[in-house]
Amino acid sequence: MKANKKIKVAVIGATGAVGQVFMWKLAEHPWFDIAYATASASRAGLAYGETTHWILPIEMPMAIHNIEMKEFNIQSMKDAGVQIVFSALPAGVAREAEPQLRANGFYVFSNAAAMRYDSNVPILIPEANYEKLDLIRDQGYPQTGFVVTNANCVTTGLAVALAPLRKFGIKTIQINSYQSISGAGYPGLSSLDIQDNCIPFINGEEEKIEKEIKKILSIDPDVYVFTVRVPVMFGHLETVWIDFEENVETEDIVEAWANFKVASDLPSTPELPVVYSEEKSFPQPKSAFWGTPRGMVVFTGRLKKKNNKLGFVLMVNNIVKGAAGGSVQNAELFVNQYGLLED
Repeated sequence: MKANKKIKVAVIGATGAVGQVFMWKLAEHPWFDIAYATASASRAGLAYGETTHWILPIEMPMAIHNIEMKEFNIQSMKDAGVQIVFSALPAGVAREAEPQLRANGFYVFSNAAAMRYDSNVPILIPEANYEKLDLIRDQGYPQTGFVVTNANCVTTGLAVALAPLRKFGIKTIQINSYQSISGAGYPGLSSLDIQDNCIPFINGEEEKIEKEIKKILSIDPDVYVFTVRVPVMFGHLETVWIDFEENVETEDIVEAWANFKVASDLPSTPELPVVYSEEKSFPQPKSAFWGTPRGMVVFTGRLKKKNNKLGFVLMVNNIVKGAAGGSVQNAELFVNQYGLLED
């Protein structure tokens, strides 16, 4: 696609941890062009590279260094030709701002939980429930804008790993998550709280996972969750036990993951969304930015069966696949399915 045909997009909350992933993923995107980026009012007028404390383990792309930070202003975004808005806003701010953006005709792809549970707002993961994108019509599209959310970061990894296993009938899910500090945002937790420590409570997290996995996969299992914050920078590790309606062996799970290939030409969708290894120490958060595209693959390992339960470990990059990268992928699905790139 020629550069002059790229769709103009805005990143709202561009300097935080999730906002940085949006900017990185969009810097040289084949379909999208960053036309507007916002931060706090004190940063307005500054260059992105000048005012952002870059935390990603990837060099900041030169293409975004000199983007001027602006304040949130709907008319200014319209004047800039923005069609798609990527939101990295805190939930409280998003609850006010995102409906305004929708009412003004913008297509909003949000990482915030503010509107995630509205009945006409899809929690979208293309590998797991691409058909839910059609809920945007219940919001008034194409006459108006819409909001599409991605899932909680733990739920995202779990949903991708379970999507090809739904055919076996999922009765019960038991999950423990070991979540990196980047999931708390930036600046996030005090180092005095997390250094040499694990915190066995993350406010609201367990309830989100229980609720979202059912909505995303259209299943109704019993779900049991514990969430723990651990002193790791990137990557959420999850240990999972599943009860199935069918008699399932480990070989069936490995085969289902190996054959789970999404028919898609979306730039951010991996050819193989779930990668399994029999290596005893795999996966680890150190592999958070592995895979192609980087950070978008869910890694699984330690698969075993005991008393008719199947257990495994998974690792998801919480700020890429589990956050901003997932939102970019959702926007790609919309653009592809609704023909925004067609002449």
